[in-house]
Amino acid sequence: MLQALYQMQIAGHSSTELLRQFHEQVAYERVDQEYFDEQLPAIIEAQGVLEKTIDELIDRPLEQLDPVELGILLIGTYELESRVEIPYKVVINECVNLAKRFGAIDGHKYINACLDVAAQSLRKIEVQANAGG
Repeated sequence: MLQALYQMQIAGHSSTELLRQFHEQVAYERVDQEYFDEQLPAIIEAQGVLEKTIDELIDRPLEQLDPVELGILLIGTYELESRVEIPYKVVINECVNLAKRFGAIDGHKYINACLDVAAQSLRKIEVQANAGG
């Protein structure tokens, strides 16, 4: 997913083109194909709204995010908003792991902080219940 969102930002490919390209890759066989095929177009379609949400939650201009950070925040914000069946801690953990693997040194700390703020806003009841209050 992150690779596709990175490619979208760098090359401007549509979700249709990205799905076609990724379906042809051997690595596609190892991913949750149903999730990928459903979520990639949804994230791309909601990109403008997601970026507005992200922009309101981060401490620097959106334009200063590198494509990997933005891709991870798009995934995380989308899942926090639209995939409430996924616990917020799982969303944050998966995004932090992506940042550790593909992002800049210590970029995972920024992703963690941003998505923690996002969770407190987008999943307020779940966060409060988890904190015992």
